[in-house]
Amino acid sequence: MNNKIIPKLASYPTITLLFIWMAVPLGMTIYFSFLRYSLMYPDVQEFTGFLNYEYFLTDFAFLEALWNTFVLVFSVLIASVTFGLGFSILLNQNFFGRGFARILAIAPFFIMPTVSALIWKNLFMNPVSGLFAWLLSLFGLGPIDWFTHYPMLSIIIIVSWQWIPFATLILLTSLQSVDKDQIEASRIDGANNVQIFRYVVLPHLSRPIAIIILIETIFLLTIFAEIFVTTTGGPGLATTNLAFLVFTEALLKFDIGVASAGGVVVVILANIAAFFLVKMIGKNLQ
Repeated sequence: MNNKIIPKLASYPTITLLFIWMAVPLGMTIYFSFLRYSLMYPDVQEFTGFLNYEYFLTDFAFLEALWNTFVLVFSVLIASVTFGLGFSILLNQNFFGRGFARILAIAPFFIMPTVSALIWKNLFMNPVSGLFAWLLSLFGLGPIDWFTHYPMLSIIIIVSWQWIPFATLILLTSLQSVDKDQIEASRIDGANNVQIFRYVVLPHLSRPIAIIILIETIFLLTIFAEIFVTTTGGPGLATTNLAFLVFTEALLKFDIGVASAGGVVVVILANIAAFFLVKMIGKNLQ
């Protein structure tokens, strides 16, 4: 009996600490979301009910940020799964220097988002001294100010560059567990490479692809550093997502009440998205 009780008692401090770590910030956010509370006047706190939620949800910037969040998440998911699948197939082949190539392919995932954004902003997409401007000049073309003319595309490229290695790593690991006997049997039955990929390899990768979509969606909903470093949400609201909109309300407009209401809305939307994604993965795993 004691052998069963002692492990449970030992786990209670960790569970309690985890609960406090999650519940206290969420509880404070919900509390402040019902107050008129500005950092400009910290001594003035007035209960306003759902007025902050109404302001946040009816603000024209909310719909724009919601659409930008959807475009960013969906585009990065498509890019990471597509290119990740292609790179994983290439890196699964036998060739000289395969180990080194795998390290290079996975390396961008370990670069901090702020550093990654600075690299792309100053070394690649700079319209004066960037690599892309130099490449365009070789063909007699003028430079492109990426963050002015194609702001959302620029953010998608930067974020995709960070997350494609993650998808590559997961899919490469899964490819190495494909049943070789099944592939050989398919070849004996007359299947070509396309048919083997379609009917043998791709079904085997359905579960890791679903997991990639779930994990990346959770993180992509909170993309902030890349936007802050490169476009600061602009031009206008062109690259403002929900996370950056909450930041704007809290630390640029100093309106903690509206920012807290926005944070609660974002948490609710993230949980709704996670619920449907978990259901999708559950069907895949059955």
